[in-house]
Amino acid sequence: MLPYYEKDGQAIWHGDNVATMRNVIPDGAIDLVVTSPPYDNLRTYGGHQWDFEGVAAELWRVIKPGGVVVWVVADATIDGSETGTSFRQALRFMEIGFRLNDTMIWNKGCFAAVGSLESRYAPVSEFMFVFSCGKARTFNAIKDRKNIHAGKSIGGTVLTADRTAKPFSTQGNILGEYGQRFNIWDIDPQRGSDHPAPFPEALARDHILSWSNEGDIVLDPFNGSGTTTKMAQLMGRRGIGIEVNEEYCEIGVNRLRQRVLAFQD
Repeated sequence: MLPYYEKDGQAIWHGDNVATMRNVIPDGAIDLVVTSPPYDNLRTYGGHQWDFEGVAAELWRVIKPGGVVVWVVADATIDGSETGTSFRQALRFMEIGFRLNDTMIWNKGCFAAVGSLESRYAPVSEFMFVFSCGKARTFNAIKDRKNIHAGKSIGGTVLTADRTAKPFSTQGNILGEYGQRFNIWDIDPQRGSDHPAPFPEALARDHILSWSNEGDIVLDPFNGSGTTTKMAQLMGRRGIGIEVNEEYCEIGVNRLRQRVLAFQD
């Protein structure tokens, strides 16, 4: 079995993601997974089906101890009720052994869904479940949140379980100009793509920077138009993408060859 494309440490495979992972990726070979599976039946992606149980089991097999899986997902609304598929998937990941390291929110900042607004507020966000195999080995915190009290000394207390006040562990430190980002990320959706639901480059980039180091192997088993593999390449990681739709594979290959960003901070 040969990859659809392989060059400079990056590889794109064309085929079913469960079968491909089983046939080409050894146990414990992957440092980080950044992916977004199809959400219920919101989009068909050429009519291809996928096996959640098979994907989850293979991700547990291929992830390294301390490795991380970032699972970006949302739910369809059927007969006035959200399906809750995202929550069931998260609980299943935990049942097979993953820790739920963080429940993050991607705030798109705009109405980017379909459905009636007669009985609910406009959906503008998606879940970003961050699972780890044991304790997460890598966390490179992004510090780009501007501190309004920069230059001042940290003070104050926090209540413990027995209701006593305990000083902050950072008591007396001086606040820098920027602090650690919160777990709600404000990132605009990707525009102008041949894929119906393109992954924002900034979102993939920031997860790759947060949970991996240069030279690590980053996998996307739903590679789509290749955002994860492209950002892995640009961030000095080795990327593996698996995509069942050959048209999207070709888009991903072309993006690897371009080596340019489609956004500006």
